[in-house]
Amino acid sequence: MDKKYDRIVWEGLNFSDVLVVPDKANVNFDDISLKTRLTKEIVLNMPLISAPTNAELQTITESEMAIAIARQGGIGVVHCNMSIELQALEIDKVKRSQHGVISDPFYLSPNHYVREALELMGRYKISGVPICEGKKLVGIITNRDIKFENNYERKIYELMTSENLITAPERTSLGEAKKILAKYKIEKLPLVDDEGNLKGLITIKDIEKAIKYPNAAHDKNGRLLVAAMVLCGDETLFRCEKLMESRVDAVVLESNYKYSYSDKFINKVREVKNSFKNLQLIVGNVVTPDAVHELILAGADAIKVGLGTATNSDININSGVGLPQLTAISSCVHEARKYGVPIIADGGIRYSGDLTKAFAAGADVCMLGSMFLNCYINEEKIRLHKNDRYRRFIGNISAKELYGDMKLSEIIEYLSNGLKLGMYYCGAKDISELRKCKFIRAKNMR
Repeated sequence: MDKKYDRIVWEGLNFSDVLVVPDKANVNFDDISLKTRLTKEIVLNMPLISAPTNAELQTITESEMAIAIARQGGIGVVHCNMSIELQALEIDKVKRSQHGVISDPFYLSPNHYVREALELMGRYKISGVPICEGKKLVGIITNRDIKFENNYERKIYELMTSENLITAPERTSLGEAKKILAKYKIEKLPLVDDEGNLKGLITIKDIEKAIKYPNAAHDKNGRLLVAAMVLCGDETLFRCEKLMESRVDAVVLESNYKYSYSDKFINKVREVKNSFKNLQLIVGNVVTPDAVHELILAGADAIKVGLGTATNSDININSGVGLPQLTAISSCVHEARKYGVPIIADGGIRYSGDLTKAFAAGADVCMLGSMFLNCYINEEKIRLHKNDRYRRFIGNISAKELYGDMKLSEIIEYLSNGLKLGMYYCGAKDISELRKCKFIRAKNMR
């Protein structure tokens, strides 16, 4: 190469520049697994993360979105554009939204006021609260007890159910609990020890959710997985501490400028990891092997890769700096694999086929933002709009236009089916096998 061009280090490729070469399809479509690692210790059943915000800083993930995507097998990253207390509360809402056995249920005393029970039930969307004196269960108050009450300044003991309480031993299984709930036609089953102390709670809603969402991503205690974003700064350690008290599963540490390869950031990663040994720490964004190497040595449990490739991002336009996403992933993966650290592809995903390319390049998980913006999370909020929604995945239009009137579950289904189809064509039964595939340059694909 002529010396005047020797600073052009390599040619960069985006998802639209390549196709994955198909191979012998010796796999059953229904047997294809999308299970993957988020960090060194956390496993997801669906390789997708909802971003805290999109490139325009519009909110994507709070507790409602985090709950919805965890039920689909992925994980949500709750944004930090709020006070530490509010962010910790959002995490707590996710962790309390679905359980196997609730090992630390809320409870109130008989002398609390009815309004306090209503506030608790409203905040966490629950229908009843156990009532204890000390730790000993003495009653339960539910929406049914309060339904016709107008004076919320009354004490709970005046309205609670205290006689003929149905309880079970603390080691009762979900199967046994389901039979008891059905027999007595109740919705909540307190678990007590031999002295009558409250030790847990099983609800019919949690059993129903376990059946409805069999692919949900859980922690070891049966709670939904959730992550939280934290910015590098003076309050980083305090925010991490409060989030861990709310049982966050992972923290995503970012810099204020979206790019995280600096001595200041690396030192902060080391400081956080030294302070919280058990915290699963995701860091980024970076795009080079050198950055991946230093962040891993500082303590990172997963690395986010991407700069200037997100939908609506103008980093590369305004600054002239960045790296095409496919090249960034493949170059960073080579270094991360030496340490067994997962790579999260952040940005550039517009279609399900882009997921296939990202995972074939070596990514373990993909983070999505604008694709989830304005989608419907609750099943009840379906808008009867157009019947040809899937036809509109063609053409150069925005993510909002593509996915804006769809349910989250529909978007996940579209993405997962497209990814599985790509894996089928490549004969890959799981994501690790997809990484063995080859790419071919394909000009003018879009």
